[in-house]
Amino acid sequence: MIEVRELTKRYGATTAVDRLSFAVRPGAVTGFLGPNGAGKSTTMRILLGLDAAASGEALVNGGRYPALRRPMREVGALLDASAVHGGRRAFDHLGWLARSNGIAARRVTEVLEQVGLAGVARKRVGGFSLGMRQRLGIAGALLGDPGVLMFDEPVNGLDPDGVRWIRELTRALAAEGRTVLVSSHLMSEMELTADRLIIIGRGRLIADTSVRELADRFERGILVRSPRPADLTAVLAAAGGGVECVPGGTLVVTGLDVAAIGDMAAEKGIPLYGVTPRSASLEDAYMELTAGSAEFGARPEQAGRLAREGGMW
Repeated sequence: MIEVRELTKRYGATTAVDRLSFAVRPGAVTGFLGPNGAGKSTTMRILLGLDAAASGEALVNGGRYPALRRPMREVGALLDASAVHGGRRAFDHLGWLARSNGIAARRVTEVLEQVGLAGVARKRVGGFSLGMRQRLGIAGALLGDPGVLMFDEPVNGLDPDGVRWIRELTRALAAEGRTVLVSSHLMSEMELTADRLIIIGRGRLIADTSVRELADRFERGILVRSPRPADLTAVLAAAGGGVECVPGGTLVVTGLDVAAIGDMAAEKGIPLYGVTPRSASLEDAYMELTAGSAEFGARPEQAGRLAREGGMW
């Protein structure tokens, strides 16, 4: 389990993490989301003992990471896939990590096979693509067969097959009862991968919720199809519902739930071909939640003007 309690971190006059609290529990993939500069990487670095907090606690399995005797057996992490000496061979890189934590050499071979790098185990890392380095970093995270895993932008540089592999891997690890925290900017991928979401902005917690709860919170009305849209519109509007007709004759209804729409249509003898709640995408919900939290941003008209002035148009 991962626990962050009233965590604060400052760099000079800048507060990177501001009294942040959340918990990441086993058995689920938890997405860690937020704009650039929100404090995600800083929080993960503090959890791994790479940075010191100004105040508060960042705990793994109830203790601080630096106090763990064999940390890789409890926590596996990938923060920066490029943080590997280019002159080392993949097998040797994992080999010294294994020895430092009392892990058998055969485990190095196992994880290289698991991430698809067995064929380049004796190649030097300097010749690896970014995607290959990501796989090597994931192999390192898996090396100690830990119960807690943290990945920072793990799909960077991966092709579509690799992205799907990461998705299936993280979900399989969570299904085994492990605690899995994944930081990412790819909302479409998080929508497919994560069970729960922790969203922060300017170092503060914005939301700690499930993907389903967030979608329901930003519901965009109910799509209703009927061969008598005008009659149905009159009935629903009279009951206080908001009704908008979109191209194709489908109605978008707000202010009424599915059961109420069905009951009223049945009472008036109006047939229904479909009644479907319409939720916002994770990207839409995320953009609404983090509006005003981005460190850098430009309105669309500003972006267009800057592009023209820069000679792009």
